[in-house]
Amino acid sequence: METSLFINEQQPNSWKDVNSSLYEGLEFIARNKQQHLQFTKVQNCSLSESKDNKNIDATIPTLMEKEIFEQPQSIQQSMLGRVDFDNFKIHLNGIETFLNDLLRCRRIILVGAGSSFHVALACRQIMEELLDLPVFVETSSDLLDREVPIFRDDVCIFISQSGETSDVLNACKYCKKKEALLMGITNEENSTLSAETHFGINLNAGNEVGVTSTKTYTSQFIVLTMFSLKMAEDKRSKQKRVQEIISELKTIPDKVKTVLKLNNYLKDLAQKYVNCKSLLVMGRGYQQATCLEGSFKFKEVVNIHSEGIHSGELKHGPLALIDENMPIIMIIMRDAIYEKCINAFQQVKARGGKPIVICEEDDETTKNMVDISICIPKTSDCLMGILAIIPFQLLSLHLAVLKGKNADEPQHLKKTVTDDA
Repeated sequence: METSLFINEQQPNSWKDVNSSLYEGLEFIARNKQQHLQFTKVQNCSLSESKDNKNIDATIPTLMEKEIFEQPQSIQQSMLGRVDFDNFKIHLNGIETFLNDLLRCRRIILVGAGSSFHVALACRQIMEELLDLPVFVETSSDLLDREVPIFRDDVCIFISQSGETSDVLNACKYCKKKEALLMGITNEENSTLSAETHFGINLNAGNEVGVTSTKTYTSQFIVLTMFSLKMAEDKRSKQKRVQEIISELKTIPDKVKTVLKLNNYLKDLAQKYVNCKSLLVMGRGYQQATCLEGSFKFKEVVNIHSEGIHSGELKHGPLALIDENMPIIMIIMRDAIYEKCINAFQQVKARGGKPIVICEEDDETTKNMVDISICIPKTSDCLMGILAIIPFQLLSLHLAVLKGKNADEPQHLKKTVTDDA
């Protein structure tokens, strides 16, 4: 039997870094064990002592809300010990042993299900830009249905919060038979995914108990971005871009805190839409994935019909749905495709639509065009999806509470899908 291009078959699969006694990224937990235990304790959490959360209710009644408000800490925790902000370097011990193999690959395939698929889509563009490689994003079930051709010089990255998602594990085993290089991203160090893959990165996001993905989504986003930056560290032509993104990573936890201060505003906004039966979410570019994930939140938490629509596809069908009664949320950022997003906004307005717009807080031009805006801080274009998803998390939570839904355990859903789709 021919030996894999990448893997020495005598080398056991492990996520342990061979040069370190500590699992990659868990140094923070080891040094701050008591703080970590307190951070992950499942109970109603009080934010009354936080100086940064003056506009937030003192008591958080649901696990989902608790975990939404833990995101500044979980994001910080995912980066701690991994990002050298002074020297613009990324340290990911979990992939160091295989770094040369990674750099020789010809194609990267990101595989996930649900929110993990959306976060893969969210990070595809920056990964392609920094690595100069084709990056494909697949749902695990569809990859198996199509029996996608996988080659020995492919790198397949499997994303699963629990590391136990059945379809993701089956897709991993399928790719393993094809002798591709397998990498995992999960929040559970001792999961089945960590055993099936050759190496990987732990999220270190802390315990997430609520069924819907909140802080693990943003931590997956951070980890995939750090992976892309690490892979580009020796590309001279990419250094300016790499340094810009690393500088912005440092500011993300504080900017997430700023977005969380919109909580009461979004709670009031939810009152206006409590009786809606359908909701459209539109965006493009880096925000296409945010649309899909935001729409996903309304489906699973609020139990209403919602569609995430690529703004560039409006004229190919979705415009027929637009009228003055259809609730619409549009994402418009000051990035390379701003004019295209404005064009889509004008198409919606011309047909009587009254969209809520998520935009940058200093974008007065866009704010003046709309009746209702949700303003978030500006950061690097490839990181805006971290900030833009939080209003969807909060809005879906408040709509669910107003409708009497269980936001922590949505109907017919469970945290980990262990049976085949």
